[in-house]
Amino acid sequence: MADGPRAMAAQPGRRGRADAEEPAAAERGLFQDEDSCSDCSNHDKPGSNLQSFVPEGKTHFPEIFQTSQLLFYERFRAYQDYILADCKASEVREFTAEFLEKVLEPSGWRAVWHTNVFEVLVEVTDVDFAALKAVVRLADPYLCESQVSSFTLECMNELLDLKEHRLPLQELWVVFDDSGVFDQTALAVEHVRFFYQNIWRSWDEEEEDEYDYFVRCVEPRLRLYVFGYQKNSNIQAKGIRPNGQKVMHVVSSTMMTGLLRSLLRDRLSQELCKEETEIQFHSDPLSAINACYEGDTVIVCPGHYMVHGTFAIADSIDLEGYGLPDDIVIEKRGKGDTFVDCTGVDIKISGIKFIQHDAVEGILIIHRGKTTLENCVLQCETTGVTVRTSAEFLMKNSDLYGAKGAGIEIYPGSKCTLSDNGIHHCKEGILIKDFLDEHYDIPKISMVNNVIHNNEGYGVVLVKPTIFSDLQENVQDETEENRALKVPTSEEADTAERIDLEELIQCATGKMELYARSSLSEQVEGNCEIVNELVAVSTQKGQMKKKRLSELGITQADDKLMSQEMFVSIVGNQFKWNGKGSFGTFLF
Repeated sequence: MADGPRAMAAQPGRRGRADAEEPAAAERGLFQDEDSCSDCSNHDKPGSNLQSFVPEGKTHFPEIFQTSQLLFYERFRAYQDYILADCKASEVREFTAEFLEKVLEPSGWRAVWHTNVFEVLVEVTDVDFAALKAVVRLADPYLCESQVSSFTLECMNELLDLKEHRLPLQELWVVFDDSGVFDQTALAVEHVRFFYQNIWRSWDEEEEDEYDYFVRCVEPRLRLYVFGYQKNSNIQAKGIRPNGQKVMHVVSSTMMTGLLRSLLRDRLSQELCKEETEIQFHSDPLSAINACYEGDTVIVCPGHYMVHGTFAIADSIDLEGYGLPDDIVIEKRGKGDTFVDCTGVDIKISGIKFIQHDAVEGILIIHRGKTTLENCVLQCETTGVTVRTSAEFLMKNSDLYGAKGAGIEIYPGSKCTLSDNGIHHCKEGILIKDFLDEHYDIPKISMVNNVIHNNEGYGVVLVKPTIFSDLQENVQDETEENRALKVPTSEEADTAERIDLEELIQCATGKMELYARSSLSEQVEGNCEIVNELVAVSTQKGQMKKKRLSELGITQADDKLMSQEMFVSIVGNQFKWNGKGSFGTFLF
């Protein structure tokens, strides 16, 4: 099965975008994949790119398109890029209808109307796109199978009359046609069916519309609830080379004498003076990474390298560019979850520009261990950098842009240090995952002298459950009531009441510079706003934990046990021209 049509690469459903493009360009976009270069809308290549099958036990029925085995990546990309895009929950039906109008054949195709009671063959005569329904008539000859009783032709016609011959698209399975004309119709119906059966919830429209529906609901349900998809790296570290030696890997598409002399002068001679070192030469960086053992170094010479696999780095190695990042470009082609996948204890990457395409997880993911990124450029397409629980990420003097999701996602229990970076032109700049759950540890975050600008949403977003807002309101109400009535509290509660904001921040953050200026600039206000919110959430987490311990009969908790401290150093950052401001919260 070709990847092109399955990716459902129809024109994205963002408002105004499709209308602004030329019809020819939109037609070229249908079912087109950059890697496979397959295009079902190109009728110079006849024949279906999809497979067919006969439903079990339905030997008298015609074959139907096999579309239920789509991969996670293919569904992810279809919903994100081509169907829902950045729509709100209240706009899901509208966006879906606009998408179907571009790809669905309005008539001339047959389908099996499948219910829990019967299956019957129908012909589609029209499509009501707004209602997501097809107008049908019974196929000739009449073909029906039922699990409970026999449906005569008259009974079925009567049922269709009651439904005004309009059937939900998700109840239709498109009959196979080997011409290729109805491939996109079959896939479109599959995406509608899968969405309304597995992702959509009746209460979704009742939620707030501030954030786009894909980020808020579709991605987590698709990844966790539907597929049980949680990316866990199983890469095994090789450890130290059997002979105990470390190897220097030099990557260059062509090795000229001048380049070799420069390497010997600037880089290799330093290593050779220390001890006898083996040097291996590679024509591409992926083969060099795969050849590494613990403690090896990879030097990438200037050039534009195209790779088709994942950089799976499980050992502590140094990956460095020899020159300026714009001169050492590594571009990923082909599908896959990640571009650079790190699990090593201490990985260092420097002086390289990474360009990412078609990766669901993003351009760089740190599962565990420490990864340092310095003087690099990350040109993203989906998510940027993901810092998983228990992982540590240090990024400095680097530039990250273009992520359709967050530039950097920080998970609970991780450590993230960002210094002197640019993070811009992403959906959101930095996203801090919810850590209020009792099973989560508070992340340790340091942000110093970064420029976070021109992101579509917020510069920094904190994800937290809706219940937290209710708790905050309750705490505020109780505090005001106690003050008004002057109700005496216990010694511990009285002490907590007297802690002012400055003391609270110092306690919760460990190291923090407070700005006590009468007139704060926009940039400084952004820094303080982030700190105040993070401190409030971490403090609330401590209160929740203390309450749980009290319910268990533990009245005197160890200070170390109670101090879920978040080390935060958020100073000197500049927030400019972010669509929704420097900082916001995302309730779920």
